[in-house]
Amino acid sequence: MNFPATHEVFNQAPDLEPYRAADDPALLEGLRREGARWAEDEVRELGALAGSPRAQDWGRLADEYPPVLHTHDRYGHRIDEVEFHPHWHDLMTVAVENGLHAAPWRDPRPGAHVARAAKFYVWGHTDAGHMCPISMTYAAIPALRHNAELAERYEPLLAAPHYDFGLREPSTKRGLIAGMSMTEKQGGSDVRANTTTATPNADGSYTIVGHKWFTSAPMSDLFLTLAQTEHGPSCFLLPRVLPDGTRNAIRIQRLKDKLGNKSNASSEIEYENAIGWLVGPEGRGINTIIEMVNMTRLDCVIGSAVNMRVATLRAVHHARHRTAFGALLVDQPLMRNVLSDLVVESDAATTIMMRLAGATDRAAGDEQEAALRRIALAVTKYWVCKRAPALTAEALECLGGNGYAEESGMPRLYRESPLMSIWEGSGNVAALDALRAMARQPDTVEAFFTEVRLAEGSDPRLDSAIARVGKELADLEDAEYRARRVVELMALVLQGAQLVRHGHPAVAEAFCRSRLDDDWGIAMGTLPTGVDTAAILERV
Repeated sequence: MNFPATHEVFNQAPDLEPYRAADDPALLEGLRREGARWAEDEVRELGALAGSPRAQDWGRLADEYPPVLHTHDRYGHRIDEVEFHPHWHDLMTVAVENGLHAAPWRDPRPGAHVARAAKFYVWGHTDAGHMCPISMTYAAIPALRHNAELAERYEPLLAAPHYDFGLREPSTKRGLIAGMSMTEKQGGSDVRANTTTATPNADGSYTIVGHKWFTSAPMSDLFLTLAQTEHGPSCFLLPRVLPDGTRNAIRIQRLKDKLGNKSNASSEIEYENAIGWLVGPEGRGINTIIEMVNMTRLDCVIGSAVNMRVATLRAVHHARHRTAFGALLVDQPLMRNVLSDLVVESDAATTIMMRLAGATDRAAGDEQEAALRRIALAVTKYWVCKRAPALTAEALECLGGNGYAEESGMPRLYRESPLMSIWEGSGNVAALDALRAMARQPDTVEAFFTEVRLAEGSDPRLDSAIARVGKELADLEDAEYRARRVVELMALVLQGAQLVRHGHPAVAEAFCRSRLDDDWGIAMGTLPTGVDTAAILERV
Protein backbone atom coordinates (compact mmCIF):
# COMPACT_ATOMS: atom_id res chain seq x y z
CA MET A 1 0.00 0.00 0.00
CA ASN A 2 1.31 3.49 -0.89
CA PHE A 3 0.98 6.19 1.74
CA PRO A 4 1.08 9.87 0.91
CA ALA A 5 4.14 11.80 1.99
CA THR A 6 3.40 13.74 5.15
CA HIS A 7 6.66 15.59 5.57
CA GLU A 8 7.86 17.27 2.45
CA VAL A 9 9.61 20.58 3.10
CA PHE A 10 8.86 23.24 0.53
CA ASN A 11 8.25 26.99 0.31
CA GLN A 12 10.87 27.68 2.94
CA ALA A 13 13.70 30.15 2.43
CA PRO A 14 17.18 28.61 2.15
CA ASP A 15 19.91 29.52 4.58
CA LEU A 16 21.20 33.04 4.13
CA GLU A 17 24.75 31.93 4.87
CA PRO A 18 27.24 32.20 3.35
CA TYR A 19 26.88 35.86 2.51
CA ARG A 20 29.25 38.82 2.33
CA ALA A 21 28.48 41.20 5.17
CA ALA A 22 30.43 44.01 3.52
CA ASP A 23 28.25 43.94 0.39
CA ASP A 24 26.39 46.90 1.81
CA PRO A 25 26.19 49.93 -0.52
CA ALA A 26 25.64 52.50 2.24
CA LEU A 27 28.64 51.15 4.13
CA LEU A 28 31.04 51.01 1.19
CA GLU A 29 29.95 54.37 -0.18
CA GLY A 30 30.58 55.90 3.25
CA LEU A 31 33.94 54.16 3.57
CA ARG A 32 35.15 55.72 0.33
CA ARG A 33 33.55 59.12 0.90
CA GLU A 34 34.89 59.53 4.43
CA GLY A 35 38.50 58.85 3.55
CA ALA A 36 39.15 55.14 4.12
CA ARG A 37 39.05 53.69 0.61
CA TRP A 38 42.44 52.17 1.45
CA ALA A 39 40.72 49.77 3.87
CA GLU A 40 38.08 48.41 1.48
CA ASP A 41 39.83 45.11 0.76
CA GLU A 42 40.29 44.49 4.49
CA VAL A 43 36.65 45.31 5.20
CA ARG A 44 35.48 42.99 2.43
CA GLU A 45 37.70 40.16 3.68
CA LEU A 46 36.38 40.52 7.23
CA GLY A 47 32.82 40.74 5.91
CA ALA A 48 33.24 37.46 4.05
CA LEU A 49 34.31 35.76 7.27
CA ALA A 50 31.50 37.42 9.25
CA GLY A 51 28.86 36.02 6.88
CA SER A 52 30.36 32.53 6.75
CA PRO A 53 28.57 29.60 8.39
CA ARG A 54 31.60 29.13 10.64
CA ALA A 55 31.60 32.63 12.13
CA GLN A 56 27.80 32.73 12.31
CA ASP A 57 27.95 29.54 14.38
CA TRP A 58 30.55 31.11 16.66
CA GLY A 59 28.16 33.92 17.45
CA ARG A 60 25.14 31.66 17.87
CA LEU A 61 26.89 29.26 20.23
CA ALA A 62 28.51 32.00 22.31
CA ASP A 63 25.01 33.43 22.80
CA GLU A 64 23.26 30.10 23.47
CA TYR A 65 25.87 29.02 26.04
CA PRO A 66 26.45 32.19 28.08
CA PRO A 67 29.35 32.76 30.47
CA VAL A 68 29.44 31.18 33.90
CA LEU A 69 30.83 32.77 37.07
CA HIS A 70 33.09 30.78 39.38
CA THR A 71 33.60 32.76 42.56
CA HIS A 72 35.64 30.07 44.36
CA ASP A 73 37.77 27.08 43.46
CA ARG A 74 37.13 23.57 44.76
CA TYR A 75 39.10 24.32 47.92
CA GLY A 76 37.19 27.46 48.81
CA HIS A 77 39.71 30.00 47.57
CA ARG A 78 38.24 33.14 46.03
CA ILE A 79 39.03 33.16 42.28
CA ASP A 80 36.39 35.43 40.67
CA GLU A 81 36.71 33.87 37.22
CA VAL A 82 34.26 33.85 34.33
CA GLU A 83 34.21 30.86 32.00
CA PHE A 84 33.22 31.47 28.38
CA HIS A 85 32.24 29.27 25.48
CA PRO A 86 35.36 28.60 23.35
CA HIS A 87 33.85 30.45 20.40
CA TRP A 88 33.71 33.66 22.46
CA HIS A 89 37.48 33.58 22.32
CA ASP A 90 37.40 32.94 18.56
CA LEU A 91 35.23 36.03 18.11
CA MET A 92 37.48 38.13 20.32
CA THR A 93 40.61 36.91 18.53
CA VAL A 94 39.34 37.98 15.12
CA ALA A 95 38.14 41.34 16.45
CA VAL A 96 41.47 42.15 18.09
CA GLU A 97 43.62 40.90 15.23
CA ASN A 98 41.64 43.14 12.88
CA GLY A 99 42.18 46.17 15.11
CA LEU A 100 38.56 46.77 16.10
CA HIS A 101 39.76 47.47 19.64
CA ALA A 102 42.51 50.01 18.96
CA ALA A 103 43.80 50.30 15.38
CA PRO A 104 43.21 54.08 15.09
CA TRP A 105 45.43 54.69 18.11
CA ARG A 106 48.17 52.37 16.84
CA ASP A 107 48.05 53.67 13.26
CA PRO A 108 46.32 57.09 13.23
CA ARG A 109 46.39 57.57 9.45
CA PRO A 110 43.61 59.60 7.77
CA GLY A 111 40.41 57.56 7.76
CA ALA A 112 41.53 55.25 10.57
CA HIS A 113 38.35 55.67 12.63
CA VAL A 114 36.22 55.25 9.50
CA ALA A 115 37.98 52.00 8.63
CA ARG A 116 37.60 50.78 12.17
CA ALA A 117 33.88 51.69 12.20
CA ALA A 118 33.32 49.74 8.99
CA LYS A 119 35.09 46.69 10.38
CA PHE A 120 33.22 46.96 13.66
CA TYR A 121 29.98 47.06 11.64
CA VAL A 122 30.65 44.02 9.45
CA TRP A 123 32.05 41.91 12.28
CA GLY A 124 28.98 42.87 14.31
CA HIS A 125 27.00 40.57 11.99
CA THR A 126 28.33 37.67 14.10
CA ASP A 127 27.54 38.59 17.71
CA ALA A 128 26.92 41.82 19.58
CA GLY A 129 28.02 40.70 23.04
CA HIS A 130 31.75 40.38 22.46
CA MET A 131 31.81 43.83 20.85
CA CYS A 132 31.32 45.36 24.31
CA PRO A 133 34.86 44.74 25.63
CA ILE A 134 36.21 45.59 22.17
CA SER A 135 34.42 48.94 22.33
CA MET A 136 35.54 49.69 25.87
CA THR A 137 39.17 48.98 25.00
CA TYR A 138 38.91 51.34 22.02
CA ALA A 139 37.48 54.04 24.26
CA ALA A 140 39.88 53.55 27.18
CA ILE A 141 43.04 54.68 25.43
CA PRO A 142 42.29 58.41 25.01
CA ALA A 143 41.07 58.56 28.61
CA LEU A 144 44.16 56.76 29.88
CA ARG A 145 46.36 59.40 28.26
CA HIS A 146 45.42 61.74 31.10
CA ASN A 147 48.10 59.89 33.08
CA ALA A 148 51.25 59.81 30.95
CA GLU A 149 52.99 57.20 33.11
CA LEU A 150 50.06 54.77 32.98
CA ALA A 151 49.61 55.38 29.26
CA GLU A 152 53.26 54.63 28.60
CA ARG A 153 52.98 51.39 30.54
CA TYR A 154 49.67 50.08 29.24
CA GLU A 155 48.78 51.71 25.92
CA PRO A 156 51.14 49.60 23.78
CA LEU A 157 49.55 46.46 25.20
CA LEU A 158 46.00 47.78 24.87
CA ALA A 159 46.70 48.63 21.23
CA ALA A 160 48.52 45.38 20.42
CA PRO A 161 46.80 43.12 17.85
CA HIS A 162 46.89 40.15 20.20
CA TYR A 163 44.06 38.65 22.24
CA ASP A 164 45.67 37.08 25.30
CA PHE A 165 42.97 35.80 27.64
CA GLY A 166 43.85 34.86 31.19
CA LEU A 167 44.44 36.26 34.66
CA ARG A 168 48.06 37.41 34.68
CA GLU A 169 50.01 40.55 35.56
CA PRO A 170 49.40 42.92 32.62
CA SER A 171 53.05 43.50 31.69
CA THR A 172 53.52 39.75 31.13
CA LYS A 173 50.78 39.57 28.47
CA ARG A 174 50.94 40.12 24.70
CA GLY A 175 47.77 42.22 24.68
CA LEU A 176 45.22 43.69 27.10
CA ILE A 177 41.47 44.31 27.22
CA ALA A 178 40.00 47.22 29.21
CA GLY A 179 36.63 47.73 30.83
CA MET A 180 34.91 50.58 32.60
CA SER A 181 32.94 50.58 35.80
CA MET A 182 30.77 53.58 36.65
CA THR A 183 27.18 52.61 37.43
CA GLU A 184 26.07 52.13 41.02
CA LYS A 185 22.75 50.86 42.31
CA GLN A 186 21.64 54.16 43.81
CA GLY A 187 22.75 56.38 40.93
CA GLY A 188 22.53 54.84 37.46
CA SER A 189 23.33 57.63 35.02
CA ASP A 190 23.68 60.07 37.92
CA VAL A 191 27.31 59.20 38.55
CA ARG A 192 27.78 62.19 40.86
CA ALA A 193 25.67 60.22 43.34
CA ASN A 194 28.26 57.42 43.45
CA THR A 195 29.37 56.34 46.91
CA THR A 196 32.50 54.34 46.05
CA THR A 197 35.46 55.98 47.81
CA ALA A 198 39.15 56.32 47.05
CA THR A 199 41.70 56.99 49.79
CA PRO A 200 45.27 58.01 48.88
CA ASN A 201 48.18 55.84 49.96
CA ALA A 202 51.76 56.87 50.64
CA ASP A 203 53.07 55.21 47.46
CA GLY A 204 50.79 57.25 45.17
CA SER A 205 48.14 54.57 44.76
CA TYR A 206 44.60 54.74 46.17
CA THR A 207 42.51 52.26 48.11
CA ILE A 208 39.09 51.82 46.48
CA VAL A 209 36.04 50.66 48.44
CA GLY A 210 32.54 50.34 46.98
CA HIS A 211 29.95 48.42 44.99
CA LYS A 212 29.39 48.75 41.24
CA TRP A 213 25.98 47.73 39.97
CA PHE A 214 26.74 47.09 36.30
CA THR A 215 30.24 46.23 35.11
CA SER A 216 30.43 44.44 31.79
CA ALA A 217 33.33 42.23 30.74
CA PRO A 218 34.64 41.62 34.30
CA MET A 219 37.38 39.39 32.86
CA SER A 220 39.10 42.49 31.44
CA ASP A 221 42.71 43.11 32.43
CA LEU A 222 42.19 46.75 33.45
CA PHE A 223 39.23 48.85 34.55
CA LEU A 224 38.63 52.56 34.47
CA THR A 225 36.31 53.38 37.35
CA LEU A 226 34.86 56.35 39.20
CA ALA A 227 35.30 56.87 42.94
CA GLN A 228 34.87 59.79 45.30
CA THR A 229 37.85 61.61 46.81
CA GLU A 230 37.72 64.70 48.98
CA HIS A 231 37.75 66.71 45.74
CA GLY A 232 34.81 64.87 44.17
CA PRO A 233 34.35 62.10 41.58
CA SER A 234 37.71 61.00 40.23
CA CYS A 235 38.82 58.45 37.65
CA PHE A 236 41.06 55.51 38.52
CA LEU A 237 42.74 52.63 36.74
CA LEU A 238 42.48 49.26 38.47
CA PRO A 239 44.29 46.18 37.12
CA ARG A 240 42.88 42.78 38.01
CA VAL A 241 46.41 41.66 38.87
CA LEU A 242 48.69 44.10 40.68
CA PRO A 243 52.30 44.77 39.65
CA ASP A 244 53.58 42.46 42.40
CA GLY A 245 51.58 39.58 40.89
CA THR A 246 48.86 39.42 43.56
CA ARG A 247 45.16 39.61 42.74
CA ASN A 248 43.52 42.96 43.19
CA ALA A 249 40.56 42.86 45.57
CA ILE A 250 37.90 43.08 42.86
CA ARG A 251 35.10 40.66 43.78
CA ILE A 252 32.55 39.52 41.20
CA GLN A 253 29.34 39.10 43.18
CA ARG A 254 27.11 37.81 40.39
CA LEU A 255 26.46 37.95 36.65
CA LYS A 256 23.38 39.77 35.43
CA ASP A 257 20.60 37.77 33.80
CA LYS A 258 19.89 40.10 30.89
CA LEU A 259 17.25 40.35 28.19
CA GLY A 260 19.89 39.99 25.48
CA ASN A 261 23.63 40.41 24.98
CA LYS A 262 23.88 36.95 26.47
CA SER A 263 27.40 36.11 25.33
CA ASN A 264 28.80 39.09 27.24
CA ALA A 265 29.27 38.77 30.99
CA SER A 266 27.82 41.75 32.85
CA SER A 267 28.33 41.75 36.58
CA GLU A 268 28.06 43.37 39.97
CA ILE A 269 31.46 43.85 41.56
CA GLU A 270 32.77 44.88 44.96
CA TYR A 271 35.97 46.77 45.55
CA GLU A 272 37.16 45.44 48.91
CA ASN A 273 40.16 47.69 49.51
CA ALA A 274 41.18 47.36 45.87
CA ILE A 275 44.20 49.29 44.61
CA GLY A 276 43.98 51.86 41.84
CA TRP A 277 45.92 54.74 40.30
CA LEU A 278 44.54 58.18 39.51
CA VAL A 279 43.81 59.04 35.87
CA GLY A 280 43.52 62.79 35.43
CA PRO A 281 43.13 65.31 38.27
CA GLU A 282 41.15 64.55 41.42
CA GLY A 283 37.58 65.81 41.15
CA ARG A 284 37.68 65.74 37.34
CA GLY A 285 36.85 62.08 36.91
CA ILE A 286 33.58 62.64 35.08
CA ASN A 287 35.28 64.82 32.49
CA THR A 288 37.99 62.20 32.10
CA ILE A 289 35.70 59.25 31.69
CA ILE A 290 33.35 61.19 29.38
CA GLU A 291 36.07 60.76 26.78
CA MET A 292 35.35 57.04 26.97
CA VAL A 293 31.61 57.61 26.81
CA ASN A 294 31.88 59.75 23.68
CA MET A 295 33.83 57.02 21.91
CA THR A 296 31.51 54.23 23.00
CA ARG A 297 28.46 56.29 22.01
CA LEU A 298 29.71 56.10 18.44
CA ASP A 299 29.79 52.34 18.86
CA CYS A 300 26.21 52.42 20.14
CA VAL A 301 25.21 53.99 16.83
CA ILE A 302 27.23 51.40 14.92
CA GLY A 303 25.71 48.58 16.97
CA SER A 304 22.17 49.76 16.26
CA ALA A 305 22.94 50.28 12.58
CA VAL A 306 24.29 46.77 12.14
CA ASN A 307 21.37 45.29 14.08
CA MET A 308 19.02 47.02 11.64
CA ARG A 309 21.06 45.91 8.64
CA VAL A 310 21.08 42.24 9.65
CA ALA A 311 17.35 42.28 10.47
CA THR A 312 16.58 43.92 7.12
CA LEU A 313 18.83 41.51 5.26
CA ARG A 314 17.11 38.49 6.77
CA ALA A 315 13.63 39.89 6.12
CA VAL A 316 14.34 40.62 2.45
CA HIS A 317 16.04 37.25 1.98
CA HIS A 318 12.98 35.47 3.38
CA ALA A 319 10.60 37.49 1.23
CA ARG A 320 12.56 36.70 -1.94
CA HIS A 321 12.08 32.96 -1.39
CA ARG A 322 8.68 32.65 0.31
CA THR A 323 5.46 32.38 -1.68
CA ALA A 324 2.05 33.33 -0.30
CA PHE A 325 -1.28 33.74 -2.08
CA GLY A 326 0.25 32.76 -5.40
CA ALA A 327 3.23 35.13 -5.49
CA LEU A 328 6.58 35.71 -3.87
CA LEU A 329 6.26 37.92 -0.80
CA VAL A 330 8.78 40.36 -2.22
CA ASP A 331 6.53 40.95 -5.25
CA GLN A 332 3.43 41.79 -3.24
CA PRO A 333 2.83 45.57 -3.01
CA LEU A 334 2.28 45.91 0.72
CA MET A 335 5.25 43.72 1.59
CA ARG A 336 7.39 45.73 -0.82
CA ASN A 337 6.35 48.84 1.08
CA VAL A 338 7.37 47.28 4.39
CA LEU A 339 10.67 45.94 3.12
CA SER A 340 11.54 49.18 1.36
CA ASP A 341 10.83 51.11 4.55
CA LEU A 342 13.23 48.82 6.40
CA VAL A 343 15.91 49.46 3.80
CA VAL A 344 15.40 53.24 3.96
CA GLU A 345 15.74 53.22 7.76
CA SER A 346 18.79 50.98 7.66
CA ASP A 347 20.52 53.00 4.95
CA ALA A 348 19.88 56.23 6.85
CA ALA A 349 21.44 54.77 10.01
CA THR A 350 24.51 53.44 8.21
CA THR A 351 25.05 56.65 6.26
CA ILE A 352 25.00 58.91 9.33
CA MET A 353 27.12 56.37 11.23
CA MET A 354 29.87 56.69 8.64
CA ARG A 355 29.61 60.48 8.68
CA LEU A 356 30.17 60.46 12.44
CA ALA A 357 33.16 58.16 12.06
CA GLY A 358 34.60 60.61 9.54
CA ALA A 359 34.04 63.48 11.97
CA THR A 360 35.89 61.47 14.62
CA ASP A 361 38.88 61.24 12.30
CA ARG A 362 38.90 64.94 11.52
CA ALA A 363 37.85 66.40 14.90
CA ALA A 364 41.37 66.78 16.27
CA GLY A 365 42.38 69.28 13.61
CA ASP A 366 39.09 70.79 12.49
CA GLU A 367 36.93 72.85 14.86
CA GLN A 368 33.86 72.58 12.62
CA GLU A 369 34.11 68.79 12.60
CA ALA A 370 34.70 68.68 16.36
CA ALA A 371 31.63 70.83 17.03
CA LEU A 372 29.53 68.83 14.59
CA ARG A 373 30.60 65.55 16.17
CA ARG A 374 29.69 66.84 19.62
CA ILE A 375 26.09 67.64 18.71
CA ALA A 376 25.50 65.09 15.96
CA LEU A 377 26.69 62.17 18.07
CA ALA A 378 24.26 62.99 20.90
CA VAL A 379 21.39 63.56 18.46
CA THR A 380 22.12 60.42 16.44
CA LYS A 381 22.72 58.23 19.47
CA TYR A 382 19.26 59.15 20.67
CA TRP A 383 17.41 58.55 17.41
CA VAL A 384 19.17 55.66 15.67
CA CYS A 385 19.25 53.62 18.87
CA LYS A 386 15.55 54.33 19.38
CA ARG A 387 14.70 53.13 15.86
CA ALA A 388 16.44 49.77 16.12
CA PRO A 389 13.80 47.96 18.22
CA ALA A 390 10.93 49.16 16.00
CA LEU A 391 12.69 48.09 12.83
CA THR A 392 13.79 44.74 14.25
CA ALA A 393 10.26 43.92 15.40
CA GLU A 394 8.91 44.69 11.93
CA ALA A 395 11.62 42.63 10.24
CA LEU A 396 10.86 39.71 12.56
CA GLU A 397 7.19 39.94 11.59
CA CYS A 398 8.13 39.67 7.90
CA LEU A 399 9.10 36.06 8.63
CA GLY A 400 5.77 35.36 10.33
CA GLY A 401 5.85 32.47 12.78
CA ASN A 402 9.27 31.47 11.47
CA GLY A 403 10.60 34.78 12.73
CA TYR A 404 9.28 34.11 16.23
CA ALA A 405 11.24 30.84 16.39
CA GLU A 406 14.70 31.06 17.93
CA GLU A 407 16.34 29.11 15.11
CA SER A 408 15.58 31.95 12.68
CA GLY A 409 17.98 34.20 14.59
CA MET A 410 15.40 37.00 14.68
CA PRO A 411 14.49 36.73 18.40
CA ARG A 412 18.17 37.13 19.26
CA LEU A 413 18.33 40.31 17.17
CA TYR A 414 15.11 41.54 18.78
CA ARG A 415 16.42 41.00 22.31
CA GLU A 416 19.61 42.78 21.39
CA SER A 417 17.95 45.80 19.79
CA PRO A 418 17.04 47.90 22.92
CA LEU A 419 20.50 47.70 24.48
CA MET A 420 22.23 50.44 22.51
CA SER A 421 19.56 52.93 23.55
CA ILE A 422 20.29 52.14 27.21
CA TRP A 423 24.07 51.75 27.12
CA GLU A 424 26.03 54.98 27.62
CA GLY A 425 22.96 56.95 28.60
CA SER A 426 19.35 56.07 27.87
CA GLY A 427 17.08 58.13 25.61
CA ASN A 428 16.48 60.95 28.08
CA VAL A 429 20.17 61.25 28.88
CA ALA A 430 21.11 61.45 25.19
CA ALA A 431 18.40 63.99 24.41
CA LEU A 432 19.34 66.18 27.37
CA ASP A 433 23.01 65.87 26.44
CA ALA A 434 22.17 67.35 23.05
CA LEU A 435 20.49 70.31 24.76
CA ARG A 436 23.47 70.67 27.08
CA ALA A 437 25.86 70.75 24.12
CA MET A 438 23.85 73.51 22.46
CA ALA A 439 23.66 75.56 25.65
CA ARG A 440 27.31 75.25 26.63
CA GLN A 441 28.86 75.19 23.15
CA PRO A 442 26.85 77.45 20.83
CA ASP A 443 29.25 76.61 18.01
CA THR A 444 27.64 73.15 17.89
CA VAL A 445 24.38 74.69 16.68
CA GLU A 446 26.23 76.61 14.00
CA ALA A 447 28.07 73.44 12.99
CA PHE A 448 24.80 71.54 12.73
CA PHE A 449 23.20 74.11 10.42
CA THR A 450 26.37 74.46 8.36
CA GLU A 451 26.24 70.72 7.74
CA VAL A 452 22.57 70.34 6.90
CA ARG A 453 22.42 73.49 4.76
CA LEU A 454 24.88 71.91 2.37
CA ALA A 455 21.83 69.97 1.16
CA GLU A 456 19.45 72.93 0.87
CA GLY A 457 17.66 73.27 -2.42
CA SER A 458 17.73 69.55 -3.15
CA ASP A 459 14.36 68.62 -1.65
CA PRO A 460 11.59 70.99 -0.51
CA ARG A 461 10.62 68.76 2.40
CA LEU A 462 14.18 68.83 3.71
CA ASP A 463 14.32 72.61 3.31
CA SER A 464 11.09 72.94 5.27
CA ALA A 465 12.36 70.62 8.02
CA ILE A 466 15.59 72.61 8.36
CA ALA A 467 13.50 75.73 8.84
CA ARG A 468 11.41 73.95 11.49
CA VAL A 469 14.57 73.05 13.40
CA GLY A 470 15.53 76.73 13.36
CA LYS A 471 12.18 77.67 14.86
CA GLU A 472 12.42 74.96 17.52
CA LEU A 473 15.86 76.10 18.59
CA ALA A 474 14.89 79.77 18.58
CA ASP A 475 12.42 79.12 21.41
CA LEU A 476 13.75 76.69 23.98
CA GLU A 477 11.18 77.46 26.66
CA ASP A 478 10.26 74.16 28.30
CA ALA A 479 13.22 72.72 26.41
CA GLU A 480 13.69 69.75 28.72
CA TYR A 481 10.05 68.74 28.40
CA ARG A 482 10.27 68.95 24.61
CA ALA A 483 13.80 67.57 24.32
CA ARG A 484 12.88 64.32 22.61
CA ARG A 485 10.80 66.00 19.94
CA VAL A 486 13.48 68.60 19.20
CA VAL A 487 16.28 66.04 19.04
CA GLU A 488 14.20 63.66 16.91
CA LEU A 489 13.62 66.39 14.34
CA MET A 490 17.32 67.30 14.35
CA ALA A 491 18.26 63.66 13.81
CA LEU A 492 15.85 63.26 10.91
CA VAL A 493 17.10 66.43 9.27
CA LEU A 494 20.70 65.31 9.70
CA GLN A 495 19.95 61.92 8.15
CA GLY A 496 17.92 63.49 5.36
CA ALA A 497 20.71 65.90 4.49
CA GLN A 498 23.23 63.07 4.28
CA LEU A 499 20.97 60.95 2.10
CA VAL A 500 20.11 63.82 -0.25
CA ARG A 501 23.80 64.56 -0.75
CA HIS A 502 25.27 61.08 -0.71
CA GLY A 503 22.58 58.38 -0.68
CA HIS A 504 20.81 56.57 -3.48
CA PRO A 505 18.25 58.95 -5.05
CA ALA A 506 15.36 56.55 -4.48
CA VAL A 507 16.29 56.11 -0.81
CA ALA A 508 16.71 59.86 -0.32
CA GLU A 509 13.36 60.60 -1.94
CA ALA A 510 11.56 57.95 0.12
CA PHE A 511 13.18 59.24 3.31
CA CYS A 512 12.23 62.86 2.69
CA ARG A 513 8.71 62.05 1.50
CA SER A 514 8.04 60.00 4.62
CA ARG A 515 10.20 61.07 7.57
CA LEU A 516 10.19 64.78 6.71
CA ASP A 517 6.61 65.11 5.49
CA ASP A 518 3.20 64.74 7.06
CA ASP A 519 2.51 61.79 4.75
CA TRP A 520 4.24 59.25 7.03
CA GLY A 521 2.33 56.72 9.08
CA ILE A 522 3.37 55.51 12.49
CA ALA A 523 4.23 51.90 11.57
CA MET A 524 6.90 50.73 9.14
CA GLY A 525 5.51 50.06 5.67
CA THR A 526 3.71 53.38 5.34
CA LEU A 527 5.80 54.87 2.53
CA PRO A 528 3.77 57.07 0.17
CA THR A 529 2.85 55.90 -3.31
CA GLY A 530 5.27 56.45 -6.17
CA VAL A 531 8.40 55.41 -4.27
CA ASP A 532 10.84 53.39 -6.38
CA THR A 533 10.75 50.21 -4.34
CA ALA A 534 12.66 48.22 -6.97
CA ALA A 535 15.70 50.48 -6.70
CA ILE A 536 15.48 50.55 -2.91
CA LEU A 537 15.30 46.76 -2.55
CA GLU A 538 18.34 46.40 -4.80
CA ARG A 539 20.26 47.94 -1.89
CA VAL A 540 19.96 44.55 -0.15
